Amino acid sequence: MGDTRPTSDFHARNITAESVARLVAALDAQDTNDGVGRLRAWAHTALDARPGERAIDIGSGTGSQTQALAAAVAPHGEVLGIEPNAGIRMVAEQRAVEAGSQARFVDGDALTLHLPDSSVDIVWCERVLQHLLEPEKAVAEIARVLRPGGRVALLDTDWATTILHPGDPDTIAALTSGALDAAADPYSGRKLVGRLTAAGLVIDDRGSQALLQDHTSVAWPLIRMLGDSAVSRELITEKQRDLLYADITEAAEQAALHMSVTMFGAVAHRPW
Repeated sequence: MGDTRPTSDFHARNITAESVARLVAALDAQDTNDGVGRLRAWAHTALDARPGERAIDIGSGTGSQTQALAAAVAPHGEVLGIEPNAGIRMVAEQRAVEAGSQARFVDGDALTLHLPDSSVDIVWCERVLQHLLEPEKAVAEIARVLRPGGRVALLDTDWATTILHPGDPDTIAALTSGALDAAADPYSGRKLVGRLTAAGLVIDDRGSQALLQDHTSVAWPLIRMLGDSAVSRELITEKQRDLLYADITEAAEQAALHMSVTMFGAVAHRPW
């Protein structure tokens, strides 16, 4: 996914068998989220991929959306998933074979697409820009490879929209600041339209979905990771952290927990 923060599991220097397993599990969980599904369905409708077209999926991950694009452009179209993480790419290749999909996958970088100018009809790029130190370069590359009339869907999270309730507001702010620190550009979702426009593309549609967690259970691995991080950075005390844990445990028992983050999407085309 291009040049990412060294602290990111997506950074090439950090790729291990354990990180691959963790990332695959996270991507699979995202595939089952209702909000993700609704935003993807909207984006696919707006893109309107057609039989015979050529598409690329930048940062294709486990290939779920690469396969969706491959089905849309079949039988004579072509879809290429571009994924720099070799372990995840291997999973995507295996899944595509098992599904009988024509999707293909290659190593690649969002900042330097090894494709000719004006050679692609469709670009899908989901939750990639937030990991890049130079996201504008990636969008410029997308504009370069798109044919006149070609379409792109950018989908990304805006981590500043993270909501956790109930709990002490200051303690929650300390926890959610960890989500902001984890991404190279935590505000990527709100910047999609501006970045596409700056690259000379024309906006066709915009969308968003709040990605809601189950209100009856606590996502403890994530909560504990953020809580321990806030304590280690001395933003809160262990007592404050434990009081928050108690508040959200009680809320979950009463089916009153709210935890969410908002994901945004923009669909645009290269003018003729």
